[in-house]
Amino acid sequence: MIRFARQHIGTLRRAFTRAVLLAGLAALLVAATPGVSHAGSKTLIRSLQNLIFFPIDFALSPFVGGKAIWEKWRDSDDTTAVKYGYAPFAPIWGISVQAGASVLRGVGGCLELLPGLVLLPFDAEMEPLYDLPESQPALVDQEAGPVKIKFGVDYLSDAE
Repeated sequence: MIRFARQHIGTLRRAFTRAVLLAGLAALLVAATPGVSHAGSKTLIRSLQNLIFFPIDFALSPFVGGKAIWEKWRDSDDTTAVKYGYAPFAPIWGISVQAGASVLRGVGGCLELLPGLVLLPFDAEMEPLYDLPESQPALVDQEAGPVKIKFGVDYLSDAE
């Protein structure tokens, strides 16, 4: 009987220790949050937009990257030898940059989601962690109230 009680006390002690450590970690994270990381509805909307549209950006990477490379190749003032020397490697680079930037859009959406949810009641906003989808041209760029439908973002072109 005593051994049985000691066994359960040890289990309860470990659970209590874990709960105290978790609460301490949560308090530390809340206390260490910088003042500029407050978020409101705009941050949450931007986060959800990035999470929803980054897979479409990723899927369109070959098309958008190829189109951007073609336009840059066609409009460049390089010599013919440089243009044709650049041509075999440019699509690989362009499509890779497009795909990587679309994945970063998804990561930025994940990182902005928690501040957007937790700090939603406060009337403060957070600067975008990844603002390229906001400033770059896109195949589809429409606004529907507070939501901006923007995908097929051209990460290789100059900002608008």
